[in-house]
Amino acid sequence: MDTAISTGVMVETVTLPSDVLERTVKVNCYIPPVPAAQASVPVLFLNDGQDMEAIGLEKILHELFSGNQVRPIMVVAIHCGEDRINEYGMIHSVDFKGRGAKAALYQQFILEELLPYCCYRYPMMVRGEKSFAGFSLGGLSALDLVWNNPRVFSTAGVFSGSLWWRSKDKTEKDYNQYRDRLMHRQIREGVYHPGQRFFFEVGEQDEKEDRNKNGVIDTIDDTIDCMRELYYKGYLEGKDLKYLQLPDGRHDVETWAKAMPVFLKWAWPAY
Repeated sequence: MDTAISTGVMVETVTLPSDVLERTVKVNCYIPPVPAAQASVPVLFLNDGQDMEAIGLEKILHELFSGNQVRPIMVVAIHCGEDRINEYGMIHSVDFKGRGAKAALYQQFILEELLPYCCYRYPMMVRGEKSFAGFSLGGLSALDLVWNNPRVFSTAGVFSGSLWWRSKDKTEKDYNQYRDRLMHRQIREGVYHPGQRFFFEVGEQDEKEDRNKNGVIDTIDDTIDCMRELYYKGYLEGKDLKYLQLPDGRHDVETWAKAMPVFLKWAWPAY
């Protein structure tokens, strides 16, 4: 384990052998400057932890903490493996190409290996609220993990989420977005989980695809439709749902870096 402190935020790098994933998982833990006696802090798990340096997460956290814009939170950034396309996805549904086949194993790693290790190593997070966030396919994974584990995770952060995840290719004649978009269907067929909240970011330059020719890119359509399903379940806009649409936003780390402080301030505002 390596430890570094350059901004007041302690960053510990851990390599955790995973029996479930049959690989070693690298994790960066961002620890806020809080008194050792503090009982607990909220914890945010992040997919694609290897991108956190490019996003500038340490600096973002330092500025938010020092400016008293968010309360102290701990971030656990999980580096993806070589088989990202299969470890990320939906637990109960591979897509039409069979991608996401290891999503259930990834969930098992999170719940049975990573979470127990972190709670042992960092007692401050044992009783803290736990959330999950990610970018692109990692955002789909984060939303799926939160939705399927309401007793563990309270908040999902979805940045440019791959909410197109579908059971049929959109070029097939009988493709039906109401039926075949898997996350939307999962939420529609699920139940309301009291206390859960959902943040969605999308950039207007995220992509150029417009499958239904309505003049709106698919990423925006898929995101708004997903939020609509959550709204129908009983989640309230503003209180439980937050939407951020960036006019110059693209499908890249620069955009997600801009959105990250908005998410953090919404999810964990200073008291």
